[in-house]
Amino acid sequence: MRWNLRMKAAERGIWKSAEMRRQLLEAGLEISAGKMSALWTGNPTTIRLDDLDVICEVLDCDPTALLIREPDKVAARRPRQEQAASAASDAPVIVTPRFGNRRTEPPL
Repeated sequence: MRWNLRMKAAERGIWKSAEMRRQLLEAGLEISAGKMSALWTGNPTTIRLDDLDVICEVLDCDPTALLIREPDKVAARRPRQEQAASAASDAPVIVTPRFGNRRTEPPL
């Protein structure tokens, strides 16, 4: 996923994070300067859905405008997983018994 806050803010005429923070405060969302910096400068690691709702209200957009899918990155990860799975499926499965707790063994 790619975070698109700055582009959507620019489309609404908001060029500075301080202006965005002020508008969010007017909408009822108080964000610390550090969190606003993380939202403004890059990809935030987390965001509360309530906060996302207020951001979308201020920018007059849907969450899909702020969160842009990147299917090519997902596809780039897939071959490694498929190779590992196929290598694991080719290897014989060895089952070893557990010792210690005999309750799992059938009665004699």
